[in-house]
Amino acid sequence: MEQKSGSLIEWLAPTGFILTFGWVIWHMPAFILVFGGQNDQLAALLGRVDVAPDMPIVLGNYIDILDLLAAIGAVILLIVGMMTLRLAPMEYKSGGMFDRLAVFIGRVTMMLVIMLTCVMIFEVIARYVFERPTLWANELSLWLAGFVFLTAGLYAMQQRSHIRIFLLYDVLPRPLQHACDVVSVALIVAFAFFLIYGGYGEAFQKFARWETFGTAFDPPIPATLKPLVLFIVAMVAVQAVLNLIADWNLAPVKHTAADDIDQDELERLKRAVGAEGVGDLDVTRGAIQSKTGQN
Repeated sequence: MEQKSGSLIEWLAPTGFILTFGWVIWHMPAFILVFGGQNDQLAALLGRVDVAPDMPIVLGNYIDILDLLAAIGAVILLIVGMMTLRLAPMEYKSGGMFDRLAVFIGRVTMMLVIMLTCVMIFEVIARYVFERPTLWANELSLWLAGFVFLTAGLYAMQQRSHIRIFLLYDVLPRPLQHACDVVSVALIVAFAFFLIYGGYGEAFQKFARWETFGTAFDPPIPATLKPLVLFIVAMVAVQAVLNLIADWNLAPVKHTAADDIDQDELERLKRAVGAEGVGDLDVTRGAIQSKTGQN
């Protein structure tokens, strides 16, 4: 992956993916009815939530042209987003396709945080300024927050930024460090296996009947988050194995308090503040201005 360039496509690809994939999720009953068989309850649910009921049907008896275009667009934007990734200086450098997928999901998570913030701000303004609270903001916030919480875990695993305790690990010889790495990854894989084995049935049932939240807005939170938990846990386990393979021959790293310091951020602060400001540890130039006033 290349270094960060700040190009517009890096913002548009994950945003477009969220919008197209969100359309597919909202109209998922149509896809379930076409590929999973007839279900009167799902058909009634689709009739209630369909955003564009008058669009021409192009697949089966339920998938319209917008649904099909959204599904195709989501796949295209996923591929484009993975191919146009530019890493920030502090991000872990790795170029495998699965790593690209994990980083792109991280970008999607970042955009979801922005959208979640916008929804909450809109609700606050609507409720306390115009006294017209919405029926959907609270459930949509919960839904988006659930996606953020789960997808951020995959990005954290790919970036090796999950919580680790190095006190004992750093003093071990390299062969024992490798042994610790193997044991930890084996535990992650075992946890993922048993979670998927035990939760697959319930998750599949909730997805197949497209279980909703039971509120006025009635989003399909159980139908989406239950399967997503299993999907993300499986991806985290795969990413952990890939990390183990990629890091196997790396030189051992001694962890210190300096690891928490972002050198790139420090350099940006130095350039923004200047030599005098850095010397006074003042990033607002307040000390410099006060000195100039005194002179």
